[in-house]
Amino acid sequence: MSAEADSTAKRSVRELADGKLLVDEPAPGVLRLTISNPGKRNALDHPILDAITATLSQAGASPAQARCVVVTGAHGMFSAGYDIGEIPDDEFEQRAEQLVAHPFTEAIDALEGFPLPTLAALPGHTIGGGLELALACDLRVAAAGILLGMPPAKLGLVYSHTGLRRFLDAIGAPRTRELFLLGRYIDADTALAWGLVNRVAPAQQLESVALELAGELASNAPLAQAGNKRVIAALLSARGQLPEPVAQELIGLRRASFASKDMREGVRAFAEKRSARWRGE
Repeated sequence: MSAEADSTAKRSVRELADGKLLVDEPAPGVLRLTISNPGKRNALDHPILDAITATLSQAGASPAQARCVVVTGAHGMFSAGYDIGEIPDDEFEQRAEQLVAHPFTEAIDALEGFPLPTLAALPGHTIGGGLELALACDLRVAAAGILLGMPPAKLGLVYSHTGLRRFLDAIGAPRTRELFLLGRYIDADTALAWGLVNRVAPAQQLESVALELAGELASNAPLAQAGNKRVIAALLSARGQLPEPVAQELIGLRRASFASKDMREGVRAFAEKRSARWRGE
C-alpha cells in the first residue's frame, strides 16, 4: 500500500515498536498491521515481531472487533525478511538464531493461529522471512511488478523445516525446490501462476483491492470463517509430526548454518550486492 501514510493520516493510527509497526482499522471489522522500517527495507526485528504477536493475541481475544486482519508494508515495500545484516561477527550465531527461532516463530504462529481470516497485501519486495510471514496469512494480494524470493542459498542459511513445509503445502515440491535451491526472485505474475499469491492488482489499486477483499472476509459469518479455517489447518497437518530424532537433526542443520563462516560471508555479500566467496565451512 504505497499510499498508506496518506490514506491513514485521517484515521486513528497506533504506533508500536518505536513507530515501526502501525495499527489501524481502515474498515469495519478490519484490523491492519503495517510494517514501517524504511531504513532497513521493512526488515523484521525483535520489536516489530513482538508487536505483531501481541497485537494479534489481543485481537484474537476479541474476534467481534477484528473479523479480518490485514498485514502490509509502508513505503512501497512489504519486508526484506530478518534484520540480521548488522549483527557483529562475534555475536552473529546466537543473536541471528534467537531472532529466527523465537520472535519470528511466535509471530508466524500468531498469524496462523488467528481464529479468523488474515490477508497479506504486498506493495513491494517480499523476501525471505517477509515472504514466509505473508505465506502465514490465509490470502495474499500482490502489486503488479513486485518481486518475491527466498535467498537462503545466497546467504548460506539452512531454512527451518517448519518454514519449508509451509511452502511445500502452498506451492508443492518442484516449485519449492526452485524457489529455495536457485535463490532467484520471481515476479508477481509467476507467483500467481504458482499459487504463492491469490491475486495481482495494479500497484495504484492494491490498497482498494485488498480492503475490498478484507471487507468481504469480515462480513461473512464469523463462526463459519473460524470453523472452516480450523478444518483446513487440521487437514493440512493430518500427515503427522516428524519423528523427534529427525526434527532435531533438521534443527541441528539450521543451527550449524548460523555458526558457519559461509553464512557471515553470504549476509555481507548480500548487503554489499556482490558475489559471495564460499568456503564450505
